[in-house]
Formats: sequence, C-alpha cells, structure tokens
Amino acid sequence: MADRSPLRLAAVVGGLALAIVAGFGLGRATDPAAPAATGSGHLHPPGTAPHHHHGGAAGGGAMAAEGLAVSAAGYTLVPETTQLRAGEREDFRFTIVGPDRKPVTSFAVVHEKPMHMIVIHRDLNGYQHLHPDMAPDGTWHVPLVLPRPGVWRIYTDFSVLDAAGTPTPLTLGVDLTVAGDYQPEPLAAPARTTELDGFTIAYEGTPQVDAVNPVMFRVSRAGAPVKDLEPYLGAYGHLVVLREGDLAYVHVHPEEQLAEEGGVRFWLGLPGPGRYRMFLDFQVAGVVRTAEFTVVVD
Repeated sequence: MADRSPLRLAAVVGGLALAIVAGFGLGRATDPAAPAATGSGHLHPPGTAPHHHHGGAAGGGAMAAEGLAVSAAGYTLVPETTQLRAGEREDFRFTIVGPDRKPVTSFAVVHEKPMHMIVIHRDLNGYQHLHPDMAPDGTWHVPLVLPRPGVWRIYTDFSVLDAAGTPTPLTLGVDLTVAGDYQPEPLAAPARTTELDGFTIAYEGTPQVDAVNPVMFRVSRAGAPVKDLEPYLGAYGHLVVLREGDLAYVHVHPEEQLAEEGGVRFWLGLPGPGRYRMFLDFQVAGVVRTAEFTVVVD
C-alpha cells in the first residue's frame, strides 16, 4: 500500500494557509473601527444603524452615486405631474410602482419616517427636506412650493418591504419643471464656516473620493459652542451632499453621541471629483435649520 503521509501533510499545510488567509479577511471585514459603507449613497459610523443596507462602498472607499435614476431594482418613481407653478403651494403626489406594476404600500420606517424626500433646484439652491404621507392605495402626497422657475430635482429615499419583511433600500429621482424666466443663482464660494440665524456653523476634515474620512461639524453662538443640539429624526444631524452637474446624491448620518464641545461627527466618502453642495440639518430648541456649504473635491 502506498505511503500517503506526504499527501496528508500537504493537505494539513494547505488547510492552515487557507484558515490564516480567511481569518485575515474576516478581520478586515469586521474591523470595528471602520464605518459602515452601504453603497447606496449612505455611510454610517461604527455602532449606528444604516439608513440603507445594501451593497458596499465603491472601489477605494468612494460612495456609489445615488438618485440618478427614476427606476432601480424593479421599482419606479411615478409622479402624478412633473410640471408645477412657481411660488404656488401644490399637493405633490407620486407612487412607487413595484415589479408587479402595482403601487407599493409596505415601507420600512427609517429614521422615524417611511419616506424622506429631498428637493433641490438644478443650480443646487432651494434645498428642502420633506416627509410625504401615504394613502392606503400607495399614493404619497406632500405640500410642495417651488419658488423659482427652472428645473428641480426630487429624491425619494426609502426602503420597501417584501412579504417576509426584508427591506430593499432605494433612492429614486426625477426632474420637475417650473415654467418662467429662469435666472441662475450662483453658488457661494467654498468656505468652512457659514452664518445662519445667529449661529456659526463650521466643519473640520476634508471630504475625499478615495477614502471615507471623518467630517466634524460644530455649531456655535456668540462665540460659545452650542452643546445642547437636539436629536432630529433620530440623529443629531442629517447630511445630504449633492454633486454639481449630475446631482449625484449622498445621505449621511452621524455618530450616535455628540463629540467634544457638542461636535457632530460624520463619516463621508464621495462618488467622484467635482464641486459639491453640503446641506446639514440640525435642531436647536425645537427648530430645524439647514447650514449649506460649497466644497470642491479633486
């Protein structure tokens, strides 16, 4: 009978090598210091629940561009109309049609709402963060005022639930047209601070394409840090970042706890180079405000 000892030895050595490699990979995949990247245009720091749960970050840590399509994964955003009147309050209605060609009626509640709707003019001015209500037939409706003529973009940010309760997170977008004499509004120059209603809002850190980096926002008033920021929709802040040109969408939520001196820390990676507009929603004394920043990323 042939001696099988060399074969057994080779198998043992091979198994050990495979285990070492697998263990190294597992260690990288479960590194508790790394923020959770969802690839859906959403990033979440360690210990926080993702707004969306599918996919992974694009190569090198960049986020995938979201909100560029009206249809994805078999689901389609269907607005009742895409033409609105400037400055008039209208009841904007839409449905999310599923793969069965019927309006979806089952949605997960994420950050206290089943539907988040972001509105922006294509020149990156006029930001709104709204929360439509849904009728039993799956029709969503929300009061909407588009103050200026031109083309506006809306993003519907949601998670549909299948029969087993499994969420499918999506961000779908569509353009709306407002007739009239369109006068473009230039963006503010890049700056790390902005003033709003007596508050000074500043950020630290540098958003990048090839890495997910911490970006810290601080709110102060009369030179003193505001340490009593209040949770808004389950978080101390909401950060929406939009790219000039294609209006690629990234939505980020911060670490669960405030940093030193009341700072709000986000983990942010961007889908590509370009000029971006960052919109930070924060709440003080029951009032939600939005600080806006222009940033250029190489």
